[in-house]
Amino acid sequence: MNKGQLVEAVAGSLGSRAAAEDAVDAVLDAMVRAVVAGDTVQVTGFGTLEPVHRPARYARNPQTGERVRVKKTTVPRFRPGQGFKDLVSGTKKLPKEGPATMKAPKGSLMRGTSAAPAAAAKRTTAKRAGATAATTVGRKTATAKKAPAKKTTTRTTAPARTAPARKAATAKKAPSAKRTAPRVAR
Repeated sequence: MNKGQLVEAVAGSLGSRAAAEDAVDAVLDAMVRAVVAGDTVQVTGFGTLEPVHRPARYARNPQTGERVRVKKTTVPRFRPGQGFKDLVSGTKKLPKEGPATMKAPKGSLMRGTSAAPAAAAKRTTAKRAGATAATTVGRKTATAKKAPAKKTTTRTTAPARTAPARKAATAKKAPSAKRTAPRVAR
């Protein structure tokens, strides 16, 4: 799919081609400007665009084998979101109507304070606290399940061999099964 085909697909849901072209251009422009400025663009369910800094290094010219110096650079990287990966791999089915990826959590698209990062921080802290920690998310209280204790079995082991015992054990081994025929002089 190229940009023209993308505009046509968006025009189907917006109604006019001009509005779709403006919308596609505006979204792409905003994403490119943010990544160039050094910001990370995260679209829930779709993926993340971020700038990645690559240090200077030496590479090899495949034609001549010569060692070449490569300057440090910054390149964009796209990491697909879990929802996008699931749809492409086939573990989730693509909905016939509506958005293909899940919508952003309520309130996450608003500027200023957001409830989603605070809730995520609470969950993360609870995971770090241990298996028996209780967390409060909104009005609900959830208690993490305690992991079952591992069963320990006692083994009786033979006493450790000492160096002379090891040598004696290896000396008693039978000669190798691989035998060669004696050489006959001609």
